[in-house]
Amino acid sequence: MPQAGPVDRDGLTRILFGASAFQLLHAGCELGLFTQLHEEGPLTAEQIAVGLKLQPRATQILLLGTTSLGLTSRDNDRYTNAELIGTMIADGSWSIIEDIVEFEDRIVIPAAGDLVEALRQNRNVGLRSIPGEGDDLYHRLASQPELEALFYRCMRSWSRLSNPVLVDRADLSGVSRVLDVGGGDGVNAIALAEANPGTSFTVVDMPGALDIAQRKIAESGLDGRISVRPGDIFADDFPAGHDCVLFANQLVIWSPQENVTLLRKAFDCLAPGGQVLIFNAFSDDTGDGPLYAALDNVYFATLPAPSSTLYHWGQYEAWLRDAGFRSVERLPGKTWTPHGVLRAWK
Repeated sequence: MPQAGPVDRDGLTRILFGASAFQLLHAGCELGLFTQLHEEGPLTAEQIAVGLKLQPRATQILLLGTTSLGLTSRDNDRYTNAELIGTMIADGSWSIIEDIVEFEDRIVIPAAGDLVEALRQNRNVGLRSIPGEGDDLYHRLASQPELEALFYRCMRSWSRLSNPVLVDRADLSGVSRVLDVGGGDGVNAIALAEANPGTSFTVVDMPGALDIAQRKIAESGLDGRISVRPGDIFADDFPAGHDCVLFANQLVIWSPQENVTLLRKAFDCLAPGGQVLIFNAFSDDTGDGPLYAALDNVYFATLPAPSSTLYHWGQYEAWLRDAGFRSVERLPGKTWTPHGVLRAWK
């Protein structure tokens, strides 16, 4: 992917006031502007103010911001949503963006202010924004039930955004049982099970995540094909009896050494001919993009775990070979997010 060109004044303005740009998007979601325009628009500023219960000054600030950013447009004093937003609301995918906006607002942004110190100390200093014990986000969330529920709800939306890549690129032909390591609320196992009716799944994760997973699995009618198993993915051995091990959005959390440890555990639990799948967002091997990965990496630098990072493709390929796997195959996605799949065999 080509590197972005040199920044101009408009680009510098968007970066300099990037936090304000996000807050205008957040305000439009939280106040219901985009939903109102979709259901009732085109609308005048006065009609928007009445519908959102805002004073004229506040409405002017909101509409100046969203229209300058291209989120809304104005024609003859009437406002409409950007075409992309209208399309996403119509097809139901805008709810994913709304969840991601809430995730950024409540979890990412409080920690992102620690980016400079996180870079200086080379660890997730932003974790201090989350009360609790432990040196990673997941152990701290266990003592914050309301925030933990928000986290897994928003993670599910992140997964809904990227799961089409996983389903499209992870060929499970001939695979009878998949071990989903750190599978969270089961969203990846559910998506793959629905697309691969001949395959069963075991989701391994911490108890708090599995409580949600069991409910989601039952709601999907897949409790006969997806089981859950509580465990610590580092302290406990991986259960045998699976011919594929899946790491979905998992290896971005840990250090290179920890990732090799997990991949070796996967290698040890598989019979010859078994395979491993790594699914997450990747940065480019060239180190200059894509922009999505570069910006998302602020979250990984400040919050999840001391060494969490959006690694590039080649790093994973080296770790797979170090763990003993062969025939590594790179399967990039075909959407606007930088997600893809790496497959290798024992």
